[in-house]
Amino acid sequence: MTTKVQHTYAIGDRVAERPKAHGLVAVREETKARIAQYRAQRYGTVVGLTSKPNIRGAKQKFLLIKWDHLKTPTEHAQMRICPIDQLTKLQAEGYGTGVE
Repeated sequence: MTTKVQHTYAIGDRVAERPKAHGLVAVREETKARIAQYRAQRYGTVVGLTSKPNIRGAKQKFLLIKWDHLKTPTEHAQMRICPIDQLTKLQAEGYGTGVE
């Protein structure tokens, strides 16, 4: 069985957060509004690359991303990020449309 080759990121790359599931099970309107503010699609620029060992000791890649709407960069696992040019392809394939 082959493994999927992940994209190799470099500092300065434009990225997007992978699409999130669209299911929203909250009933109260104020709860829906509170959740909705964290569900918007984010775009940003890679400003740093790091790796950390997971619980088994294998290295996991992390990206330091300066999001367009924030002043300071934040760290995210590489698996949650995609190149900005692949975002429309992922959305067209239905990635992030189901609730798991």
